[in-house]
Parts: sequence; structure tokens; C-alpha cells
Amino acid sequence: MSKINNQSFNQNVLNWYDKHGRKDLPWQSAKTPYTVWVSEIMLQQTQVKTVIPYYKRFMERFPDVLSLANAPQDKVLHLWTGLGYYARARNLQKAAQVIRDQHQGKFPEELEQVIALPGIGRSTAGAILSLACQQEHSILDGNVKRVLARYFAIDGWPGNKKVETELWRYADELTPTNRTGDYTQAMMDMGATLCTRSKPKCDNCPVQLECLAFVQGRQAELPHKKPKKQIPIKSTYMLIPMWQQQVLIYKRPQSGIWGGLWGLHEIENINMIENLVTSLKLGDVQQHTLDPFRHTFSHFHLDIQPIVLHLKQHPTNIVMEDSQMWFDLAQPQSLGLAAPTKKLFSIIGASF
Repeated sequence: MSKINNQSFNQNVLNWYDKHGRKDLPWQSAKTPYTVWVSEIMLQQTQVKTVIPYYKRFMERFPDVLSLANAPQDKVLHLWTGLGYYARARNLQKAAQVIRDQHQGKFPEELEQVIALPGIGRSTAGAILSLACQQEHSILDGNVKRVLARYFAIDGWPGNKKVETELWRYADELTPTNRTGDYTQAMMDMGATLCTRSKPKCDNCPVQLECLAFVQGRQAELPHKKPKKQIPIKSTYMLIPMWQQQVLIYKRPQSGIWGGLWGLHEIENINMIENLVTSLKLGDVQQHTLDPFRHTFSHFHLDIQPIVLHLKQHPTNIVMEDSQMWFDLAQPQSLGLAAPTKKLFSIIGASF
């Protein structure tokens, strides 16, 4: 592409943004690296309308880096419950602690230092520094990948390393020196509101006439989808030990699914119930089976069979509240709960 075409693309995008771009989102007022960072992490694989209420609650509780860094992890995960991809929340707090300990509590403004923070890649770092600090850095999130893949009619799945490298080259070439933050927001807005995955609004696009996918009639084809791979199905029994209105839960390991969240004990085989009841010192229990349901992750389906274990006498086991505890459904605590656990608590709690 020539420099003239670059400037034409930039100007058309910015002109569209001035008239139609989103400028009233919660994280766009009084922008700081912290507010932009939190919003960018929440927006990863999550739609704006879903993020807004979570963002508002999160910022009320953690208005700055230090409040996030010093908070108990349970409080952070509790406010993230329902957003999914919980590694984002854990990395967000880890990064806040690095900023507290290594950057005197001030968000770094060097690209390499930002990328070095847990959970932040090149595109997210570029978005933070361009939007909050007006630095000249390009981005390549899912929305921008889609815009560029169509504009240049790039074949292949954008997640492929070779294709991604080509997209980064175009992203770098097109990012302007002036109004970089507005251009960054404009590209994200175009991808989210015009150049959508299905039924893109090409007639409203400011770069329609030069878009090769439009010229070639390939908007529906591009960008190419990730090669399909059959999603495996796993199964588990999720046990719900209950004494009156209290449920025994435990804190899951930091790594793995639902890392650091509170959840229910699981077994692979129904014959393992007796062993678990013994190890947890639950005494005599009466079993009650609930309707099974499926929880889907990005890489597998998990079929869950919940089984309530009603204790016949007061529990004798002593619990350590940093690893397991009796959760009172009538007076729930603010904890980060695994999604299926939260769902089951709603079902059980409705009967009280």
C-alpha cells in the first residue's frame, strides 16, 4: 500500500469515528491506563453490553491499582463471577501486584514493561498506551483482525501465525502518528458495529470502496474460520453435602479450570461417593439426585450430574476456611464461585 492510501484509510476511519464512534462508554470518561486496562481485559472474548455492569461494580470496589493489588483474591473473583475466563481476573490482580511492587504503584508507560505484566499481550498493551497515553502503538484484537482480513482479502485463519504476522504488518502500516487513540477506538468500533462476523453493514462502512472483500463479494467468507476440531465431552459427578441451609464447598487449586474459585467436590465414578463421604467425615447421608446439565468451555463440554448429600446429623468435620467451608445459602458470602456451583446454589436456594 502506498502512503497516500494509508492516509486516505486513516482519514476515512477517523471521519467516521467523529460522527458515529462510541464515546460514552463508562471507561471512556476520565481515561487512565488503569481504567482502560481493566476494560480491555474484561472485553477480551466478552461483549460490551455484558461488560458494562461488571466494569462499574469492579471500579467501585477497586478504583485504583493499589486497591486491586491489596484486595483478597476472593473479593476479586466474586466481582468477576459470571464473566468467565477467570484467568483474566487472576492475572489482573497479579499484574496489579507487580505494578505495586516493581513500579511504585504507577502503571508503566513503556510498551515492553506493559507487555511483561501478567495477562497483557502486544495488542492489549498497544490499546492501553494509545487510548490512555496517546502513544503511537498499533493493536490487533479480534475486531481489527476482521476489518483488516476483509479489507485486504487475506486468506487463512487469523489465529495462524503466518496470517497474524501479515495482519500485524498492515496494522503497523495503517496506524497514524496523530490521533492514535481515536484511530484505535475507531477500528475497534468499526469491527464491533459495522464489520461484524455475520451480516456486516458494508453500506455504512467508510472504507467500503477500497475493501477487497466487498469488491470480490467475499464478506461472508472472510476472515476464514478456525479449522474445526471436534470438542470432546467429559463428565463428572458434582456432590453437594448439605446440613440444613449450609453446603460444604472447597477452594479449587490456582491452576486449572475455575482456578482459585470456590466449588463443589467432584468424583469421576458414582461408586466413589462412599469414600468421599468418609474422607470428609460427613457421617450418615441421604442421597438426592438433581437434573444433570452441561457446562461448555472453549475446548470441551462438561456433563455434570449433581448429587445432594443430606447429612442426617450435625457435621463433625472441622473445616479450614482458607481451603474449605460451610457456605450458608440463606446468608451467602461474597466469594468467587465456579459457574456450575453458582447455578446449583440458585436451584437449591429457590426451595427455601
